[in-house]
Amino acid sequence: MSDSIYLVLDMMNDLVHADGPNGKAPYGEQVRGRGIVGKTRRAIDKARAAGLPVGFVRVGFSPDYRECPPNSPIFSGARKNGIFQLGTWGTETHPDLGQQPGDFDIVKHRVSPFYATSLEAILRARGIRRIYCSGISTNAVVQATVRDGHDRDYEVVVLEDCCCALSAEEHAAAMDNLKRFCTITTSDQVAFA
Repeated sequence: MSDSIYLVLDMMNDLVHADGPNGKAPYGEQVRGRGIVGKTRRAIDKARAAGLPVGFVRVGFSPDYRECPPNSPIFSGARKNGIFQLGTWGTETHPDLGQQPGDFDIVKHRVSPFYATSLEAILRARGIRRIYCSGISTNAVVQATVRDGHDRDYEVVVLEDCCCALSAEEHAAAMDNLKRFCTITTSDQVAFA
């Protein structure tokens, strides 16, 4: 059993699918421009070939948004715009990423995948010590995963070319801030171990 896992962060239809609400918005432009979906799929296939478990982290709320923090600047638009509703197409992982029945499915209600989720129990039960991760957005869920993982004594590795933010500048700034807390590599260079 591998002591590593690849976490694919918030790569769901509401955020990254061309037909989703962000498809024509800045996220969609960055996702397409950087080839995020294709690179992430190749990284997932590479991780599977190396024997790593794969976990898909998704943000979502009940239909009545009972878990949605009413005063959150980042989540306040979810209820208003009817997005991030669990059980809908929008909170499903992008179909091109090839999610499989045996993959871990971690649903979160905040930015960090560690907060009030099953993630830590999964990592401890499997003896995971190293987290490879990538996703949308670099300055939200990726940063939260790196910082929270670091402070829980995990080795964290970010696949930079499989991440993006609302702009290239936001992405670059986020990556610059993360380099003190993790190892940064690319989907081509990563050697999943």
